Amino acid sequence: MSTTFVIAQGGGPTAVINQTMAGAALEAMKRHKGARVLGALHGVRGIRDGNFVELSALPEDQLRHIAATPSAALGSTRDKPDEAYCEAILKGLRKAGADAFIYIGGNDTAGTQQILTNAAGGAITFVHAPKTIDNDLTENDHTPGFISAAEFVAGAFLSVDLDFRALPGIYVGIVMGRHAGFLTASAAAWRMDEESGPHLLYVPERPFERGRFAEEVRSALARHGRCIVAMSEGVSGPDGRSLVETLVPPEMQERDQHGNIRLSGTDLAQAVERMIAEDLPGKRARVDTFGYLPRGNIGTVSETDAREAFEAGAFAVDAVGQGGGSVALQFDGSRTVCQLVPLAAVAGKTRHMPDDFLAPDASQVSGACMDYVNRLLPRRYQPAKPFV
Repeated sequence: MSTTFVIAQGGGPTAVINQTMAGAALEAMKRHKGARVLGALHGVRGIRDGNFVELSALPEDQLRHIAATPSAALGSTRDKPDEAYCEAILKGLRKAGADAFIYIGGNDTAGTQQILTNAAGGAITFVHAPKTIDNDLTENDHTPGFISAAEFVAGAFLSVDLDFRALPGIYVGIVMGRHAGFLTASAAAWRMDEESGPHLLYVPERPFERGRFAEEVRSALARHGRCIVAMSEGVSGPDGRSLVETLVPPEMQERDQHGNIRLSGTDLAQAVERMIAEDLPGKRARVDTFGYLPRGNIGTVSETDAREAFEAGAFAVDAVGQGGGSVALQFDGSRTVCQLVPLAAVAGKTRHMPDDFLAPDASQVSGACMDYVNRLLPRRYQPAKPFV
């Protein structure tokens, strides 16, 4: 009897999540002749509802074409299964004849795999393959999807800094990241020099203080004639409340099905703009929310990111033979390698930026952080230094 693999995608799409899907599908068919590979549509919801596409019936060139296309081709979901939902997923996997389930996603996805592993009793092998632009999975040096999104952010802030040299003022770019500031930190990757923006960076790992923000912006304006700010959408005040909760009126706040306040889709940018107008009156200011733009931008798909994402999918098939677990991208000092780690080491956990990635006495990243982002984001542009 042929081996049956089920593959699904969960959480926010990325520029390279389809590489992981294709890598797993092609490796499964390569290692297991006659293997049946099913793609569940819209994550575990598709397994529950018996909604699949047969990936093993597609020609290789079509799978590779899909791999090079951003967003989740199978469709995604943010469902967080409870015990009853997990039983329905297991029922769907058994009905499909699944021997292994590879679920591509973040820490919540790893959590689902852990629950299913415990409930299945060894009848099915469960593997988590990493994906997130937030770069916040424990056990990983970096995650598939991060590099492509980070290149978008790095290029955007390089461009904005050039723009505001010509017409000086204050610019705030709000970048995705609820609990971790890695993507916001990437805004500094392609700075031309120490005088270039972003001049200030605010991340969830450090409390945000309104008074200090105003002082730091004034100081940057005095020094550079302009102030470019990179701000994580998940920054919080000293009391632990997110900036959204602090600045946006309660009637305009939104929460998702899990009770988490929506960081995008609110009027955070407008509230930050109002805060600047009140605390720094008369200053030209612009606040933009990057939102979903970085995470699946077809113009900034990194070749390295795409290759690593594909390799993570292929390694997930190898992980099935090892009994399951979570695939992690780790740096061995010279290159990125895939390693298998326990699901429990990743499930439901958040990796934060290390303390030494942040300057101790300024709203800036440190040399250690710059070494990290420069390793992952080699400079792509060498613009001329403006006269102003």
